[in-house]
Amino acid sequence: MPIPPFVAALREKVGTDLLWLPGVTAVVLDDEERVLLTQRSDSGQWALVSGILEPGEEPAHAMVREIKEETGVDAVVDGLAAVMVLEPMQYPNGDRSQYLDLIFVCRATGGEAHPGDDESIAVGWFAVDDLPEGTGHHTEERLAEVAAFRANPAAGARFARP
Repeated sequence: MPIPPFVAALREKVGTDLLWLPGVTAVVLDDEERVLLTQRSDSGQWALVSGILEPGEEPAHAMVREIKEETGVDAVVDGLAAVMVLEPMQYPNGDRSQYLDLIFVCRATGGEAHPGDDESIAVGWFAVDDLPEGTGHHTEERLAEVAAFRANPAAGARFARP
């Protein structure tokens, strides 16, 4: 996965120390209520579209940008479904990061699903109750959060449970 230039600049100063970064994840649904997944090139797992916010970037704009860049699909954000703090992670090069993940429910408005960059080896639409083998547990957790949000949108975004 390419490292965003601003993260590379930070890494020059802090090395592999833990970085706290804002991230976005999309549950993109089509008119048939299928979810858009990407098969990650680094792990082979099927996952939701996600990315890191650029400095000063609005989260919903970043989400729409990431969806288009990674999958070729045009989308709009319908709501902020959940906010989660992910466990710290370590990348193969030793870099450590922890993400504040903003999970959006989005609606596809056009475009053709295809791998848009080298982050994915495949892209596809799947029924939420029939996900492909190799779907990561984070994807299933986020789908459950979005289902809860969609069942009661007036309650607003869900936050991590204590």
